[in-house]
Amino acid sequence: MYQLSGVTKRYRRGKDTIDALAGVDLTIEDGGRLVIQGPTGGGKSTLLQMLGGLDRPTGGSVVLDGVDLASLPEARLTKVRAESIGFVFQSFNLIPTLTAQENVETALVPLGLSAADRRERAADALASVGLGERLGHLPGELSGGQQQRVAIARAVVKRPKVLLADEPTGNLDEGMRDEIMEVLEDLWKEHQLTFVMVTHDTALARRAPRIAVIRKGKVTITENVSAA
Repeated sequence: MYQLSGVTKRYRRGKDTIDALAGVDLTIEDGGRLVIQGPTGGGKSTLLQMLGGLDRPTGGSVVLDGVDLASLPEARLTKVRAESIGFVFQSFNLIPTLTAQENVETALVPLGLSAADRRERAADALASVGLGERLGHLPGELSGGQQQRVAIARAVVKRPKVLLADEPTGNLDEGMRDEIMEVLEDLWKEHQLTFVMVTHDTALARRAPRIAVIRKGKVTITENVSAA
C-alpha cells in the first residue's frame, strides 16, 4: 500500500519558486487502480515520479509497504525500483540496437538471474502482451503499438508489485490506444498489480475506479462507481 502524507515538491525557476506538489495526502491500496489527471504543468508527472522513487519530495513522506521512499539511501531506493516497480512511458524508451527480447531482459539484469532464466522470462513476458512471434525484431522493425507492448513486457517481466504508466498511449492512434489499455488492464487484473497511470485522455480515465485530479499541486480524488 502507498501512503503519501504532506508531500511537497518545490522547484526554483529563476527568482521564482514553483510548488509542483503542495501538501499531497493520498492512499493507494494494494491492487488498486488510480488515474492521475490535470492541466499541463499541474504536477501529474511529478506525483508519478514520487510514487516511483524517481525523485524525492521537498517535504513529506512517500511510504510503500511501510518503507518511506523519500528517506531511503540511494542504493536501497534503486533496489526497490529494480524489484518492485515497473515503469511504462509515452516514448517507449527502447534501446534501438537490441531485439525485443533483449530489451525486456535489461529489466532483469539487476536481479542477478542467469542468462537462461532471463531469456525464458523475457520470452514469456512478450508472449503475454501478444508478441511471442517478435522476439528477434529490433524496435525499428515494429509498429508504435508493438514497441509499447515491448515496453510493457519490460515493465512486468520482473514481476513487480506496482506498475506506473506516464501517458502510455500518448503516441498512439485511437484504435491502438484501446488495444494497449486492454493489455494494461489484463495485466493489472492477472497479476493483482497496484496500477497508477497519468493520462490527459478523459475516455481512458473513465475506465478507472479512482481518478486523482491535480491542480496547482493539490489533489482531489473522485470515486468512479461506473468503472468496470
